[in-house]
Amino acid sequence: MRRPFTALNRNHYFVIGLLLGLLLSWHIPEDIWEEECPEEAAENLLIERFGQEFEPHLNLINKPLAAKKPVKNVIRPRYYSSELGIREKLFIGVMTSQEHINTFATAFNRTTAHLVNKIKFFIYADSVKTNYKLKNIVGFTDTRESRRPFHVVKYIADNYLDEYDYFLLVPDTVYVDARKLVKLLYHMSITFDLYMGGARIGLDPSGGGASADGQSNEPPANEEEAPGASDRNYCSLEAGILLSSSVIRKMRNNLERCVRIGSTSDHSVNIGRCVKYASRVAGCQESFQGMRQFSYALDAPGRRHREFSELAKEEAFRNASTVYPVQTPEDFYRLHAYYSKHHLEKVQERGYALEQKSYRIANGSISNKILEIRWPLGVPPPSAPETRHDILTWQLLNGTHNFLPNGNAEHAVATLSRIEAQDFAKVLEIALQYAALKHPRLSYHSLHSAYRKFDATRGMDYQLHLNLQEGSGRSRRLVIKSFEVVKPLGRVEVVPSPYVTESTRIAMLVPAFEHQVPDALLFVEQYERICMQNQDNTFLLLIFMYRLESPSKGDEDPFKALKTLALDLSSKYKTDGSRIAWVSIRLPEQLSEPVDPQSWLLHASMYGPRQLLSLVVADLALPKLGLESLVLLATPGMVFKADFLNRVRMNTIQGFQVYAPIGFQMYPCRWAHFCRECDTCDVSQSSGYFDRHNHDVIAFYSRDYVQARKLLHPQGLPIIRSDLDIDQLLLQPGEETRPPGVESILDMFVAAQHSVHILRGVEPNLRFGQDVRNHLARGGTLPQSVPERCGREQCIHLASRKQIGDAIIRYEDKSILHK
Repeated sequence: MRRPFTALNRNHYFVIGLLLGLLLSWHIPEDIWEEECPEEAAENLLIERFGQEFEPHLNLINKPLAAKKPVKNVIRPRYYSSELGIREKLFIGVMTSQEHINTFATAFNRTTAHLVNKIKFFIYADSVKTNYKLKNIVGFTDTRESRRPFHVVKYIADNYLDEYDYFLLVPDTVYVDARKLVKLLYHMSITFDLYMGGARIGLDPSGGGASADGQSNEPPANEEEAPGASDRNYCSLEAGILLSSSVIRKMRNNLERCVRIGSTSDHSVNIGRCVKYASRVAGCQESFQGMRQFSYALDAPGRRHREFSELAKEEAFRNASTVYPVQTPEDFYRLHAYYSKHHLEKVQERGYALEQKSYRIANGSISNKILEIRWPLGVPPPSAPETRHDILTWQLLNGTHNFLPNGNAEHAVATLSRIEAQDFAKVLEIALQYAALKHPRLSYHSLHSAYRKFDATRGMDYQLHLNLQEGSGRSRRLVIKSFEVVKPLGRVEVVPSPYVTESTRIAMLVPAFEHQVPDALLFVEQYERICMQNQDNTFLLLIFMYRLESPSKGDEDPFKALKTLALDLSSKYKTDGSRIAWVSIRLPEQLSEPVDPQSWLLHASMYGPRQLLSLVVADLALPKLGLESLVLLATPGMVFKADFLNRVRMNTIQGFQVYAPIGFQMYPCRWAHFCRECDTCDVSQSSGYFDRHNHDVIAFYSRDYVQARKLLHPQGLPIIRSDLDIDQLLLQPGEETRPPGVESILDMFVAAQHSVHILRGVEPNLRFGQDVRNHLARGGTLPQSVPERCGREQCIHLASRKQIGDAIIRYEDKSILHK
């Protein structure tokens, strides 16, 4: 009976809920669920108030409003040291006079200035002259001697107070051992006041202190005496007074009072009174924080007539950081020699002790990879090659010749240069001295063999195998002993160079012979595409080298096409400031013979066997450019990119550097059939090589070239001022008087020993060999035999050794040809 009742209850609940929902939905209004959007409500309100035609307007007057408090930009110092308050250690102020500027002051400067951070010499302004060799001189107009130290303190405080930790005031008769003094200062804290020097107890009456008879010589009674003034312990200026920057600052703040109480003629007393009043330092500090500055008086009894060699044996002399008074300027240099020798011996002893300590620590129990103990100690180990191409090879040599220099199989033997021969002789001498100490019973007989290797990270390594003789007479026998000698690299320094930019205008000189006109036309088209269209800051000057009987005008002019193209391009790019000009040179009769283009293409130089003509080109073309021009001497057969011109601008520096790039010579693949041509490929061993013998392309400033030419003019290399002077430069071998080895402009700069540097470097964006490719593309051929003389006795290479070797193997092994 329960089951029907339970089912009926469930249906009842469902029906009741349905009815209630219907009733609620019928009586609740519909707009109770609607909510108006805020934007629509605002729009409806405006329509009700202003009508349907209302359009809003923005009020932009005085907007945006400026901030009431403008934001202040934080200006940071240029250097971290300025922001962190890092200062240099020592400033030396030397009180000198006009009579001592070129004697004592100069000697002081030469022995001390390179060892301290800053040094200044103070004299009277009315005695300052412009012909002094010293440049760090400060002059004062006030000639009152008693106020001189206060002027020095004020000048130091106004200009260098925040740049240095300690200040040393000395007269010009004091020798300062700057190495020892700076080392002493690095062991003291700068947070405390320092007033250090040699103390003077008991002053003469004129000095304003206690006299010998005990009588007081005080300042006037109306002058207020500073605390501690009764203590007569003042530092002696004759030995040098060392002050911290905090004491100098306090002296400047109380300088007026110091001037009033420092009215004596003794500078030591005046400075001492000012220090005591301003900084409340009790007296002269002979020692501070366990450190002590020693002074050595040369005028003490028993020392006046002794030599420095005897004084150097005293411990007090060796420990002194200041020596006074120096009698003559030459004594400065003698003292400097003694103290420099003393410091050198200390460094050597310390280095030897460290070396022995390192070897004792190692003792074979700890790996050298952990301790990094190597021989020689402190010298980097030989560099490990990354690939087999980076292996540094040993060169076999004797006292006169080098075998397989630079791994170059083209030259099996090369003569040692003068510098190399002297270097080897010095190394052999040192090895023999060591052998005499190591093997006293053996005597040197001869050199068995020697090897050397240069490592750019380590230095020059030598391996010497010596024949040493043991015994004498019939019992004599030879023993081979091997020695290794290392010449480590010294301190590597960055060579400072002037500032240059990439906006300098380049004047390109492109010479061309009559048979090179087709290549020159292609070069001008390349120049238009790279330089003129991109508005690069360049100027092209063509040099036409006519034969003696060739016409220079009309339709028969061999350079007519070039002249026409130059005029057309100049008018086309006239508004951009780009133009092309030319200069004509008439060659002498001996150089006017017809040229076979096929034979000249095998020469490494565009001038063929006449490389000296590059000097003729430069001499006759530079007057058209001026002395301040950056000149790039180019060739019509070269291919370049814009990056190459930027490198020329950066590497050619007036009065400092000449740039001679090493271009990439491309193989004549179409003619030799050893390789495949690829114009867009990067430089590789299979497509060409960097030609070190080609000196045709070089960049320099006109003024540097003119100065170098003037240096060689008296030596038989005359300057060419017209076409008629070319014969003077090109003399016959029997009549040749010019400097040996001068065949190009690069050789001229080397022989002149000019002050400018010469930079040589590989240049991937400069390529040669395009003239050969153009000649073959026009249907030409190359000679079957090599000309008798290629420039510098070097012709262009046809292929790499690997490619030629593969071809030889294929030719000899007939079975390979059929594969």
